[in-house]
Amino acid sequence: MSGKLYLCATPIGNLEDITFRVLRTLKEVDLIAAEDTRNSLKLLNHFEIKTPMTSYHEFNKIEKANVLVNKMLAGENIALITDAGTPGISDPGEELVKAAYEAGIEVTSLPGAAACITALTLSGLSTRRFCFEAFLPKDKKLKSAIFEELKEESRTIVIYEAPHHLCATLKELNDELGDRRVSLVRELTKKHEEVFMTTFSEAMDYYKENEPKGEFVIVIEGKSHKEKEKEKQLEWEQLTIEEHMAIYENQGMDRKEAMKLVAKDRGVSKRDIYKALL
Repeated sequence: MSGKLYLCATPIGNLEDITFRVLRTLKEVDLIAAEDTRNSLKLLNHFEIKTPMTSYHEFNKIEKANVLVNKMLAGENIALITDAGTPGISDPGEELVKAAYEAGIEVTSLPGAAACITALTLSGLSTRRFCFEAFLPKDKKLKSAIFEELKEESRTIVIYEAPHHLCATLKELNDELGDRRVSLVRELTKKHEEVFMTTFSEAMDYYKENEPKGEFVIVIEGKSHKEKEKEKQLEWEQLTIEEHMAIYENQGMDRKEAMKLVAKDRGVSKRDIYKALL
């Protein structure tokens, strides 16, 4: 029988944020695959876990995934841990999960800390709907395409950023999305945890005078439906009423139905459209 892959969430700062189930699993598996074995050794030593470790990171994720899959096919149970948080979220773990499923290996996830969720709940912004972008790409073309999508995003947006890139990223976000409400969350679960509720412009001014420190999660207010409707209405008002009518009539609608939709788009009554057409 083949072994099993365990995705084990580890603390993002405070070592007490680890579950009994994860601790037991890390002790019982045959091998622990860690993103940074030197970093993870501190965690294992703290909890007196003696299970052997091997490295699994961004630069060996394809070839090492094959090695780990073969070990599991031979019957070994393997736990995957990341530097901090939940494996597979903004790290190479997703490749190993994919390879395990393709090989018919059972995979299970042991829930725990995740920086994106922790920051979202602390942000003071809407948590009902959100989208997660992790770190923005360095490639300018790809980043530009993502910004185009985010401009119209109505959900709360969650982004990761390192302190030395924070100021540049805030400027880009302000330029592309406009000045929005944002919560800058840093040093999650640690002694100097901070939630800075502000706007892009205010944050840019603040960090000109104060050097950013610690890993940041940027939680951004989505574009409101009211704002999107207002922009759409302004777009319609750029057209003459006849041009607006033509859009719907060219779709095969009769004049009466077209008038009804034009009135709705412009936020006026159908009588107003009728008078304008006369």
